[in-house]
Amino acid sequence: MFDVLVKYLREKGSLTNDEIEQFRASSITRRFRKRQYLLQEGDICHYNSFVAKGCMRMYRVGDNGAEHMLRFAIETWWMADYESYNSGNSSKNNIDALEDTDLIMIKKNDFDALVNAIPNFRIFKEKLETRSYDASQNRILSNISDTAEKRYENFIQKYPDIYNRVPLHMIASYLGLTRETLSRIRKQYAKTDK
Repeated sequence: MFDVLVKYLREKGSLTNDEIEQFRASSITRRFRKRQYLLQEGDICHYNSFVAKGCMRMYRVGDNGAEHMLRFAIETWWMADYESYNSGNSSKNNIDALEDTDLIMIKKNDFDALVNAIPNFRIFKEKLETRSYDASQNRILSNISDTAEKRYENFIQKYPDIYNRVPLHMIASYLGLTRETLSRIRKQYAKTDK
């Protein structure tokens, strides 16, 4: 499982073998079964988790009991509730596995120590944070300015691996659509593809 992170750190972060060993010493590996929680509302998020294999989701439950999808994470993506992780406050969100998932988990204080000890990783982390911020801004702008059809089209183009692994009602929630609207859009796309 750790070899997925090793390859990732070498390719994306330009880390040396010694620096990678620091990661190994600071991390734990854990397998989550489908529907098993990494984090539940009310808990504090103590770990930044690297997805070695599988698929996770982060969602919030509304007052009416509806689940609102906030994020998905697949192989080589990081998953945490960063609001809780950074503040140390209780989470308002849930994170669970959508399929059997292998995670490499690093506690916040250990992760921060790695960022401070490894300059290349600090630079890489800053790039990841910038990309994450940009993606969040683009999603907000898309939700307030794009048509439902455009949001769907953008999602399947940007995230084809997620689209093929996540139930459609969760994709609808992520896109801010009803299940019926997503079904209508998918039918329109099926007609235009023929």
